[in-house]
Amino acid sequence: MEEVKENKVMLNGFEIRYLKSEKRNSSKKKNILFIHGLGSSSDRWWDIPDALSRYFHPIVAVDLIGFGGSDKPVTLDYTIEYFSKFIRDFIDCKQIWRNDDDSDDDSCNTIIVGHSLGGYIAAKVAIEAQDLIEKLVLIDSSGMLKEPTPLLEQYLNAALNPTFGNVKNVFEQMLGNPALLHPMLVDAFIKRINLAGAKYAFKSAFENSTRKYIESSELQRIEDIPALIICGAADKLIPVEHSKWFNKVLKQSQLQIVENTGHAPFSEKPTVVFDIMRIFLTNNK
Repeated sequence: MEEVKENKVMLNGFEIRYLKSEKRNSSKKKNILFIHGLGSSSDRWWDIPDALSRYFHPIVAVDLIGFGGSDKPVTLDYTIEYFSKFIRDFIDCKQIWRNDDDSDDDSCNTIIVGHSLGGYIAAKVAIEAQDLIEKLVLIDSSGMLKEPTPLLEQYLNAALNPTFGNVKNVFEQMLGNPALLHPMLVDAFIKRINLAGAKYAFKSAFENSTRKYIESSELQRIEDIPALIICGAADKLIPVEHSKWFNKVLKQSQLQIVENTGHAPFSEKPTVVFDIMRIFLTNNK
């Protein structure tokens, strides 16, 4: 398997980190953008973007501003509206998508894959810029919460008080099978959240995303965009009912519930989730 390359770009005065899967000889040009969830980073997607590069290119996974290896300014209010503009500006940055052998006019619309907070942002981008988006993949997406779930409150506490025990306890509850939790995931989160500005960004994004939700009338504006909704059957962070509501409102959507998985089914059952995504993305409808 070819390496995924780490890149950085200056966007609106901030340095943004992203991973890019290189072009495969047999892949078709199609821009695909992966957006991670709250407190996470582009690395969380593991091998799924690179595996998809056998079918499409270019595939990019971004570290949202405030998270991962991107800048974390404490002067910002990390609202969904701000993140939406950030992603639209990121998509518009041609140097991110271009390969050396691409022609200048070889552009195309973008498929966005968003997990949790990333799903909320992806939906907001589609609402505000339908012409940019070809398809949506929403995985255990937030955006329908009227208040934080109890586990989300625990997650905030763990992020602001990141002891190994606090983080481990929350991460185990996020999984369908707690035995799958690797201590390295806990250590990696603690390292990220202790970076300068990270706690501020987490708290700001948490408050702005858990107390404001997408109105059905807003979602109906994108009901013509094909959407795949994936959720873990045992998700305690964003319960399945929220994914079912996305599916109900988005008329061109399909819902796939992955049994025996929690909030990140792509990490617990990557092969299953990859196959679901591959079928949806290679379908021309």
